[in-house]
Amino acid sequence: MTPTDRPVVVTGASSGIGEATARTLAAAGHPVVLGARRLDRCEKVAAEIAEAGGRAAALPLDLTDSTSRDAFVRRATEAFGEVEVLVSNAGAQRPAKTLEATEADLLEHLQVNLIGAHALVRAFGPGMVARGRGDLVFVTSEVVKAPRPGVAPYVTSKFALEGMIAALQMELEGTGVRVSTVRPGQTLTEMGWDWDQQVTDEILRSWQHWGLARHPAFLPASGIAAAVAAVVGAPPGVTFSVLEVEPVAPPARRKGDR
Repeated sequence: MTPTDRPVVVTGASSGIGEATARTLAAAGHPVVLGARRLDRCEKVAAEIAEAGGRAAALPLDLTDSTSRDAFVRRATEAFGEVEVLVSNAGAQRPAKTLEATEADLLEHLQVNLIGAHALVRAFGPGMVARGRGDLVFVTSEVVKAPRPGVAPYVTSKFALEGMIAALQMELEGTGVRVSTVRPGQTLTEMGWDWDQQVTDEILRSWQHWGLARHPAFLPASGIAAAVAAVVGAPPGVTFSVLEVEPVAPPARRKGDR
């Protein structure tokens, strides 16, 4: 097995960062298993990867359902063999202020963003340790570095996830398994598209008030996928602990520009 054909699992692969990551890693030669609740979207992406000469399988995955997770793990392994790379990307993000967030709001975010991610680590991690190699890659968020108002359950869940990652990095040191965080800045994806526009506008104004939205540029999902590919493709003996990815600000208008 070469460094570019290790079997990969990508969660949240039906759109956005997950879809872009699956396409990028498949183009690099990896057989890729795409997992998400929207199976039809994953199947379309997998078919397009295959048409381009890659190898891909689409499987249903609901990270809040243990039966779905167990079936996904079994079928992912059957598809291309033992999983060498896990890209934990699936995430939930709903608007809610701290004083307004319900227990259900917190549980929804924690179930997907933390507990679901942990379940797949438990499923695939031990095999990686036994083989003495593997990559556990987590897509988190810049909210861990710069918390922001209006999305308290999301911020809380991502803080918890990075806490787990930090412990995992120490626990797996010396096993040959690399544990990495890719921490995106503001990225143009479908996440947040179903929010109420008035709520979205209020949240964005509050972020601007706290200096958390310095410019209007957003990262393309392909930019995060490129970062994940760099992590996975790092040579032996090299690991990226935390890779922060931010959008480049639009060029300032110069005097005389039209």
